[in-house]
Amino acid sequence: MIHVLADSRHTCGRVSTHSPKTESPSPVYKYAARSITNSNRISYLTDQNMETTSHEPAKLRSEFVRVLRSRRSAEVPLSVEPGKPVAHPLYQETPRPHFSEAMESCPKADILNFKKLLVQENLYLTTEAGEQGRLPVLILSMKESNQLRRPAVVFLHSTHKCKEWLRPLLEAYASRGYVAVAIDSRYHGERARGMTTYRDALVLSWKKGDTMPFIFDTVWDLIKLADYLTQREDIDSCKIGITGESLGGMHAWFAAAVDTRYTVAVPIIGVQGFRWAIEHDQWQGRVDSIKAVFEEARIDLGKSEINKEVVEKVWDRIAPGLDSQFDSPHTVPIIAPRPLLILNGEKDPRCPLAGLEVPKSRACKAYEEAHCLDNFQLIAQPAIGHQMTPLMVKEASDWFDKFLK
Repeated sequence: MIHVLADSRHTCGRVSTHSPKTESPSPVYKYAARSITNSNRISYLTDQNMETTSHEPAKLRSEFVRVLRSRRSAEVPLSVEPGKPVAHPLYQETPRPHFSEAMESCPKADILNFKKLLVQENLYLTTEAGEQGRLPVLILSMKESNQLRRPAVVFLHSTHKCKEWLRPLLEAYASRGYVAVAIDSRYHGERARGMTTYRDALVLSWKKGDTMPFIFDTVWDLIKLADYLTQREDIDSCKIGITGESLGGMHAWFAAAVDTRYTVAVPIIGVQGFRWAIEHDQWQGRVDSIKAVFEEARIDLGKSEINKEVVEKVWDRIAPGLDSQFDSPHTVPIIAPRPLLILNGEKDPRCPLAGLEVPKSRACKAYEEAHCLDNFQLIAQPAIGHQMTPLMVKEASDWFDKFLK
């Protein structure tokens, strides 16, 4: 049974209260140097210096990469192009969002002349050929640092938002000594042309079946982003965390599952059981979040309403394996032994808590077999629906400080 906690932590069947940060450090992962221009292989699968827990996780990662590759445009060398700050970020929602209590609540170091010491980088990475293969990246860090190589954290935004929305988090982490990184996911932010770009991409994916705009295409970008980050001289390549909210939480979950260079993961209100939701008639919350594609499928399939069959066919078309081999019971456990904190709301209709029983149980087993039970926790905040809260932001911050600092 998954316990619902307010200010305590759930660790593989045990409940422990907050304690001083004296726990053992995270395991060390070593990687050989990679050329940024060599993007024609997935190096994290073949690197002999990489630690793997067993044959099965490697096999699942390899299969996931095969699916990701199956709908790519031509692969090109990974290149870096300088960019400029975005003056008017695009949000595909009305009214335009202006403030988030959770974003502003992130712990921040009190630094004199913080704004003057803050370094901002805007750049573009080429992750594949074509318009959507141009990945916008925003990086914040501090100008003066005693550390040559610092830990980094990648942040992923929620549906209809963009990397600029994450700036309060980026600034807070930068103030505490991190290199803070954010990207625009596919068909969002600088990768969108208008207010319906993401919705239109989902519908077109259903129609043509040649892209995977829901989760998977951005996971490919995150693999390429890891290629870049591990080559930066200011980043400790053994200490790269990843987190995100909602859609970004799903991106963080799958990126950590497929790419072990993300050494610490904190998906927020994003982890769910897609097959469980179908089998228990709990798919409505997730479907309603991107309803246009399901409505289009309903019409094409000649159904009077969206039902289980429509949901299954949409997932299979726009994200093959999402409700089967790549679902949470299979991909959450393979993040072990790397530290993983899952943060959800107890009442979240898009990520029903009951659907995490099996993934949680299997993850506990994987972490137990790796002799690092303290590296996995699931926290469900009471009475909270699909919402990132200040408590979740604080828990995520503490988790990264524990395992990356």
